[in-house]
Amino acid sequence: MIPLLVDLETEWRGGQNQVFLLLKGLYERGHAAELLAAHGSSLGHRAKKEGIYVHSVSRGKLRLAAAARIRSLLADGRIELVHVNEAQALTAAWLALPKVNPPLVVSRRVGFPLKSGWLARKRYRRADVIVANSEWVAEQAAASGAAKEKIRVVYEGVEIPALRTQEARARARKIFQLDDSDMVLGCVGALEQDKGHEWVIRALAELRSEFPNSKLLLAGQGEYLRELMALARDLGCRDRVHFAGFVKDVGRVYEAIDIFVFPSLFEGLGTSLLSAMSYAAPSITFFGCALGEIVKNGVSGIQVEAKNARAIADAVREILRQPEGARKMGAAGRARIEEKFSAEKMVENTLAVYEEAISKA
Repeated sequence: MIPLLVDLETEWRGGQNQVFLLLKGLYERGHAAELLAAHGSSLGHRAKKEGIYVHSVSRGKLRLAAAARIRSLLADGRIELVHVNEAQALTAAWLALPKVNPPLVVSRRVGFPLKSGWLARKRYRRADVIVANSEWVAEQAAASGAAKEKIRVVYEGVEIPALRTQEARARARKIFQLDDSDMVLGCVGALEQDKGHEWVIRALAELRSEFPNSKLLLAGQGEYLRELMALARDLGCRDRVHFAGFVKDVGRVYEAIDIFVFPSLFEGLGTSLLSAMSYAAPSITFFGCALGEIVKNGVSGIQVEAKNARAIADAVREILRQPEGARKMGAAGRARIEEKFSAEKMVENTLAVYEEAISKA
C-alpha cells in the first residue's frame, strides 16, 4: 500500500508526532508511505532523517502549492490513498482531488464543532473516512454535521518506553538541575491559556508549606510564558518552577518527575498524558472531554474538578501519602497505555481504516 500523508504545519506538536509514528509504523510493515510537508517543517525534517520519502512545498501560497503537488503525485496512479492531518492539508486535498478515487481520509483531533461555512462543510463531505482520535471527538464532529457513517475512532498512540530506573531518574534530574530529594510535578505542552498550566502553579503554591521541596518542571513554549512566569512570581514560587522550554528528548521529563499533571481545559485526547502514563508516572487530570477515556479515576490516575488548584494539591497529597498506592496507580496507567494507546495499536487500527477505504473505492 502507498498512502500519501499530508501535513502542512511547520511546528512540532502532538498531531505531527502522530503522523511521524504512523509513517515509521507503515514503513516497518512494508508500506511505502510518503509525506507531503511544508518546506522547513519539523515533521519533514524528522521524517527525512528516518529515511521516509518526503515531498516539500513552498510556504508561499501554501495550500495552492500543496494542491498542485498532490495533483502531480496522483497523476501516475501510484498513490492509493490520501490522508490529511490538519485543516490546511484538508483544504489542499479538497482543491486537488476529483470526486472519486483515490479515497480521502481526514484526521480530526479537536473537539470544536465543525465550522458552519459552506467551504468547511464541503471539505468534510469529500472525505471518505473521518478519523477521530477519541469517542468524544467523534461525538462532537457528528453533533455538528459530520456524517456518522464516515467516522471511525482510532486512538492516538505512544511508543512504550523501558521502565524507569533510579539511574535514568538521576540522569534526567541532572539535566534539569533538580535534586534527588525534590518532589517534582511535571507538565508537558504548549504554553497556551487553555492548557491550564496556571492551575498547577497555583497548586504548587498551596503545597509549599507541607512540601517545601516541591517543584514544577514545565516543558513547552508558547505565548502564555510571560503570564505564567509572572503568576509564579506573584505566588512566591518562581524559584520552584523550572520553565524548560521546548525539550527535544521529552522522555527525560517523564523520567525526572514524581507526578504528572495534565490540566488541559479542552483536549481531544492528550498525548503527553499518554506518554507520562507509559512511563508509569502517577497522573492527575481534570474531568471532561476525552480524558475519562484514558484514565480510570482512582485506578490508573486521578481526575479532579477543572480550574481547581486545591483539588490538584489534594490529589498530589493523596499520591505522596500512599507510596504503594502511587506505585500501583503508575503501573495500572502503564498497563492501560499498553492495552489501548500504544503506537503499535494506532498504526494497526489506521491500516484497518485504510484497507476499508480502499476496498470501498
